[in-house]
Order: sequence, then C-alpha cells, then structure tokens
Amino acid sequence: MNVTMQDRVAIVTGGSKGLGFAMARRFAESGGKVAIVARGAEDLAAARAALAKDGLEVRDYVCDVSKAADISSTFEKIVSDFGQVDILVNNAGTSRAMSFETVTDEMWQQDLDLKLFAAIRFSRLAWPGMKQRKWGRIINVLNTAAKAPPPASTPTSVSRAAGMALTKVMAGEGGPHNILVNAMLVGLIVSDQWVQRHAKTAPGTDFNEFTGNMAKGIPLGRMGTAEEFANLACFLASEQGSYITGTAINVDGGRSPVV
Repeated sequence: MNVTMQDRVAIVTGGSKGLGFAMARRFAESGGKVAIVARGAEDLAAARAALAKDGLEVRDYVCDVSKAADISSTFEKIVSDFGQVDILVNNAGTSRAMSFETVTDEMWQQDLDLKLFAAIRFSRLAWPGMKQRKWGRIINVLNTAAKAPPPASTPTSVSRAAGMALTKVMAGEGGPHNILVNAMLVGLIVSDQWVQRHAKTAPGTDFNEFTGNMAKGIPLGRMGTAEEFANLACFLASEQGSYITGTAINVDGGRSPVV
C-alpha cells in the first residue's frame, strides 16, 4: 500500500525533536508540506538542517504553545506561507509525573496550558478551513496513562485523559465534514526524552542495556522506535486512513493493561 500525503499541509507541534521530528520526517517523505513548531529556535534550525541533508524541506516556527497569543500568530504565519492547513498533530508536551499532593495549582495550570489548551487552540483555528474543504486530520499525541493512570502520575495523566475526551468530542462533530480526529497513546518509545533520562539517571551504562531494562514487562520485549510511531501517524493522516476516527490507539508493544 502506497501511503501518500502529496501536497497536504501539516503542522507538527513539538516537531524539532523525538516523536515530533520523526513524524515531520515521515510526512515530508510522503510528499507532505510540513511546518514544525517548537519553542527553541536552535533546535528548530537543527531539525530543519538535518532533514535538508536528506533532501527534505520543512519550514520551522518558534512558538510557545502554552500561550494563546503565540498560537494565534504562528497559525496565521503558517497559513500565510502555505495557504491552508490540512493536518494538525498536537504533539507538544512533557511527561511530568508526581504524587498528587505535591502538585501545585501553578503546576496544574502549566500542564493543562501546554497539553490540553494548546490542542484546543490549534484545533479551533484549523477547524473552519478543514470544515470548508471537507477534509482534515487531527492527531492528538497522548500517553497510555490517559487510559490506565498509575499512582503518582499527576498532572500528566489527567491532562492526557482530558485530551482523549477532547478527541472523541471532535471526532463526533468532525465526522460529517470529513474531519477525522484520533489519538495516539505513547508507551515506552526510544526518543530524545529517553536519551536525556539515560544521561541523568544511568550515565555509566550502555544505552541499549538501559532501554532493555526499561522494556521488561513489554510483551514485544523491546521499546518502540520513533519511526514506528511516525508510520502510524502518517497512515492516520493520509487518505488511506479515511475510515478511522474517534479512536485512541495504544502504541506501546502491548504494555498497557487497557486496550
């Protein structure tokens, strides 16, 4: 099956590193026109340069997605540059996980602004154009704690669970207009986040050994790759995924206790 995104315009938030970068690469390889969004100008420039070495062109936009004004101005720039937005991947976020009693009001608000409200604001801006053209794809990148939150997983498990509810609501409203909305739930997948965690917590160990230890308990026996995650994102964002909406798909090698 030839999965193509030829000439479709995609926004990937958190697109300078990790899963976002892998999705941006896969979209560009499939013929998409890609806008990567992140806070760090240097990281964005490095991502653009890395893709350019492989003959792939993306445009980059500095934006703090936790701020409504930044989202609005960035979206306007992207539409000005590309003409429209067909695909939106709400990927920006962190995995802050703490015990419930230690999370302050400020921490709750920061997490909700970065994950939930960023997705709401970007989607709300993209929605009218998708509706008018009768074609759109929105992917909300969450994690498996949205379905099965463990202890000491606040605030991220709560904001991600809200993102899953948002996905279902938008899918129901978007269906009649051919706007398909799905969520991808991250399990243990090798990305920049895990490279940083290895450097902080186990600098004296081999990285493969580190990820192998982390993978204990995963039925497939290993952590996933960013490329595997990006493959599914590309399928959902393409015409080939035209009858899939309102789903929250675990990308976790079978690790989650909830389907």
